[in-house]
Order: sequence, then structure tokens, then C-alpha cells
Amino acid sequence: RACGRGAMGERLLPARGATWLLLPGLLLAASCVRAAAAFPPGCYPAEEGGLKTFRCSHARLTEVPKDIPNDTHKLYLDSNRIPFLPRDAFRDLPLLLELDLSHNSIAGVESGAFRGLADQLRSLDLSSNRLVSLSKEAVGHLKAKVNLSDNPWLCDCRLQELIRAVALAAGSAGGIVCDAAAHEEHVGKAFLQVIAHTDFCNAYKRTTDIAMLVTMFGWFAMVISYLVYYVRQNQEDARRHLEYLKSLPSKQRRSEESSTISTVV
Repeated sequence: RACGRGAMGERLLPARGATWLLLPGLLLAASCVRAAAAFPPGCYPAEEGGLKTFRCSHARLTEVPKDIPNDTHKLYLDSNRIPFLPRDAFRDLPLLLELDLSHNSIAGVESGAFRGLADQLRSLDLSSNRLVSLSKEAVGHLKAKVNLSDNPWLCDCRLQELIRAVALAAGSAGGIVCDAAAHEEHVGKAFLQVIAHTDFCNAYKRTTDIAMLVTMFGWFAMVISYLVYYVRQNQEDARRHLEYLKSLPSKQRRSEESSTISTVV
């Protein structure tokens, strides 16, 4: 708006004797051009309902843009080709309230990707991506309503912990469907329907406990085997020594026997 007003205002000025007044308008126009050039193609700032918005929908992005205005309240990065969210991807957006990352190719989210957004973010849309698994540490600290629907989820303990750690967006729970699971009967079902009857983490804990017991039993068996071998080996050595003593002359044998007994004692 400021760019448009500056250019329009200069048209109204009389050309004669007021050339020096054109300079501020030219500088303003140049700054507007530079600001527009800083944004990736297809991205532009706007204002919606009094909130500053930055839209990059359908902009063919392959990563989160670096030059997003830090006073942005709503950020739309939907319908792009972003495959991964690195640590501190949104660190410089302290006022962000809504973040739309839907319809991308996101398959991984690094822990700390949403660092700095915990207190103010109200809405996070990760729907229609390629998320198979996501740690609760990546989003569990957020107070935002999170949309995780329409992803190829692996239904396991990790997903169960994630669902319990976040506040799901209204109406999105039914879209969290098992694309893969340990049991074939769970595939194609809504995850919340599955965990109503199955505790993935309890099953995982039982498996882990059994593995630990097997490992401990293996170590115990190794220790017992070593002790048995050690005792038998010493017994064999003692038997051979006694046989050797018996083969010696009587006087020398008594001396060796007494030495052996004192050593044993």
C-alpha cells in the first residue's frame, strides 16, 4: 500500500520546479522492488483480519523459505514439495499463530524443528504428507491443535505416544489411519479405533522384558558354566598332583603332602 501511494502521489506533483521532490518516491519504489525480489517466486505477504500473513501455497518449494517476515502471524506453505523439516526451521517467527504444511512430501521432522513456537502457536497442519513415524519430542511441547490426518502411518508404540502427547485438531482424528502395523487386521483402520482395544506400548514392554530376561539368563548360564569348568579344572590339577606325590619316595612324599595341605589350608 505504501508503495502504491508513493507512486500515485508523485504523479500529482507538477513536474516543473519540483524534480527534487521525486527522489523520496523513487527511493520508496526501489525499496518495494527489492523487498518483492527477496521473496521466493510464488510467495507474497498479505493481511487477513488484522493479522499479517505470508502465503507460499503452490510455490514449488523444496524447503522452508529463509526470508519470511519475522512479524508473520499466519504462514501458508501448503501444496509444495518440502520433504523434511530441519531443526530451528521456524526459529525467527516469534509471533506465528498458524502454520499450514499440508500437502507436501514431508517424511521427516527433526527434533527442535518447531522450537520457539511452543507458547503462541495455535494451529499446526501436517496433514497429507508422507509421515510414517514422528517422535513425540518433535511436537509434544506445542500447545497448538495438530492435524496429522492422511499420512501413511505405522501404527506402533511411537505413534501411540505421539497421539497422547498432542492436542488433535477437531475432526482430524478419524483421518489418522494405519497404513502398516504389526498385525494385519489393524491395517486400514483408524488408529484411535485400534488403540481402544490394543495397547501397543504394553506389548512392546512385554517383548522388551522377555528379551532382557533371555539376555540375563544367557549371561547367568555363561557364569555358571565358567565356574563349573574352573572347579573341574582345579580338581583335575589336584588329582594329578596327588598322583605325582604318590609316585615319589615316602620321605619326599610326606614333605610334599604337608606342603600341599598347608597351601590348601
